[in-house]
Amino acid sequence: MNGRLREYAEIVGSGYIDELRIIADRLRGKRFQHINSTAVGGGVAEILTRMVPMLRELGVDTAWDTIKGSQAFFEVTQAFHNALHGRPGAVTAEMFDIFQATAEMNCREMSITGDIIMVHDPEPICLVNRKADVGRKWIWRCHLDVSTPNTKVWNFLRDYVEDYDATIFSMPDFAQKVTVPQYMVPPSIDPLSDRNRELDDATVEAVLEKYGIDPSRPILIQVSRFDRMRDPLGVVASYRKVKRRHDCQLVLATADPTASLDGAGFVREVQREAERDSDIHVLELPPFSDLDINALVRGSTVVIQKSIREGFGLGVSEALWKKKPVIGGAAGAIKPQVVNGVTGYLVHSPEGAATRALQLLADAPLRARMGENGHEHVRRNFLLTRHAADYLLAMLALYHPNQDMVNL
Repeated sequence: MNGRLREYAEIVGSGYIDELRIIADRLRGKRFQHINSTAVGGGVAEILTRMVPMLRELGVDTAWDTIKGSQAFFEVTQAFHNALHGRPGAVTAEMFDIFQATAEMNCREMSITGDIIMVHDPEPICLVNRKADVGRKWIWRCHLDVSTPNTKVWNFLRDYVEDYDATIFSMPDFAQKVTVPQYMVPPSIDPLSDRNRELDDATVEAVLEKYGIDPSRPILIQVSRFDRMRDPLGVVASYRKVKRRHDCQLVLATADPTASLDGAGFVREVQREAERDSDIHVLELPPFSDLDINALVRGSTVVIQKSIREGFGLGVSEALWKKKPVIGGAAGAIKPQVVNGVTGYLVHSPEGAATRALQLLADAPLRARMGENGHEHVRRNFLLTRHAADYLLAMLALYHPNQDMVNL
């Protein structure tokens, strides 16, 4: 065993890596092509940046390509994302026209090189129109919470979904009634990435001081996009309730400040709330600030992810991996990560978040116990190695239709 696989083996065990090699060997000679909307920014790109090299090291010929699109196209897909998350907002006939025009352009220009093509999320979904010409095996991978989607948008997408050979959703609650096989594959984090690897205390303290955060006082933190689905204003409201009874600081951090689904106006609203209190730190970090985010979370006392809707929320697993208890909104795929009372607490309101934060701030042994539980929960369920195994098994399943068990 060489390269990074040896380092992963130290975390998950060499037996697990041996099993990955056995599965990967069954796909030798097959080319696996990922296609999504962007090479930088967002959870999909973050996962693929780590997934593709791992699959290659396992001997699976793996490619990653991105589609093209105008600003108007990506504004439409942002509206589609909001609609699929069940948020109100107008979806017009013109939007569908823009979407389809860009889809037709990408169908003409995209090079389909894989024997198995995994298309991520709605933006490139129409590429399956190429299936009639090139054949191959096609998987649509949905990373969104589509448990209660806008029916107009979902019905439009479903016509494409049912042309795929299979679909993948992040959890059973997101599954939809479609005529093709469905697999459940939660996303994952990479424990060896700059965002998750171990840091020494001096590095953590230096980053906190760099942003004017006092390392000697308790810190509550939420790392996420600044949009209403992540409820940063609700986090501020929780913090204010906590501050009345327990000295603390609040950090709201994002490494993708332009990605808010609610635009610059909402970001300014969050900033105005922070201006009223010097202990609230709103950090709009540049892309690739992974080491700083790692240090900010490691230097925190309690991590909050008070999302109202959540496709997965990689930040939750990242915090649990760092042995931090998490107060999470009882929404979407946060629920399988935050085991209530074991790795953190699930809450439904700012008041609930404040109550749990006060409990955790007052009880260091409880924080330590939940931190250990959370680390082990992620090690067993939400690491890149498990994710790679799930993708490999889903690909193999396409070559064994109607078989309940395949002996490897």
